[in-house]
Amino acid sequence: MKYSGRMNSFIRQQNRDIFETIDIYRNMDGITHLEFNYPEHVAPFAMADLKKHMGDMKVNGMATRFQEKFLAGEFTNPDEKISRDAVQLCKDAVDACRELGGEFLTVWLGYDGFDYSFQIDYEAKWKKIIASFQEVADYGSDIKISIEYKPFEPRSFSMIDSIGLTLLAIEEIGRPNVGVTLDFCHMLMKHEHPAFSLAMAAKSGKLFGLHLNDGHRLMDNGLIFGSVNFTAALEVVYYMKKYNFEGVVFFDSFPFREDAKQEIYTNIETIKAMSEMIDRVGMERIQQVINKQDGVSAQRLVLELLKK
Repeated sequence: MKYSGRMNSFIRQQNRDIFETIDIYRNMDGITHLEFNYPEHVAPFAMADLKKHMGDMKVNGMATRFQEKFLAGEFTNPDEKISRDAVQLCKDAVDACRELGGEFLTVWLGYDGFDYSFQIDYEAKWKKIIASFQEVADYGSDIKISIEYKPFEPRSFSMIDSIGLTLLAIEEIGRPNVGVTLDFCHMLMKHEHPAFSLAMAAKSGKLFGLHLNDGHRLMDNGLIFGSVNFTAALEVVYYMKKYNFEGVVFFDSFPFREDAKQEIYTNIETIKAMSEMIDRVGMERIQQVINKQDGVSAQRLVLELLKK
């Protein structure tokens, strides 16, 4: 598998800058790709300097980060100028992604939502989001535009909050280069079963990105993958293998108190261990148990997977 990690995992420890962080990732065993937030990890710096530190490292893509001026919404902001600025930020991120050799632009609309009843016109704002994504997708037709949904936080309710609404949005956007990025914690927050969401995205050919982490469902904890919801995480790895996911796994976990390098290594080791469990039991054997649709057999399968 291919792996990447959060730049901020290192930037926020010991006051490292973006260049020191790139250097660390370039020298980490198992890390194959870089992921940048746009604009903060890219726009303030010269492309030549970024490329120099990257060396032969590949870039998976960019993730948009909308700052305080977008608090009332990105694409749905009531100020049309700010709404247009959000679209332009995505276009600028497409340009940066292309220049650094990336393939994906991940768009998380953290502020496109609402907090009160009677606060927004739902249909009008939905149409605005669809039209904005169409414009970004057409501008970056050579780049995959991936929607990362989250049910809430920072808004009480997000406009695109689930796998169902994301797939509906993708259908209405109607562009072949638009898909979905699944975040394990975000799915837990929505009370989705992560493997189910993965299957729905993968069967449609729209699974563009995977952010793996873990949490306690009430918030975006960003813990080590499999540390809380081990069985659900193990099932996700099974479905990654079933659908031949060949993209980059991004560890969107937050080592605020842990050593960032060891935290990332532990994420990688966890996925490798889960993959080995599945290979030992066998994909065919696992599918046979699934076909029974029996809870006792499913739990016995988990025990079988855990045995050495």
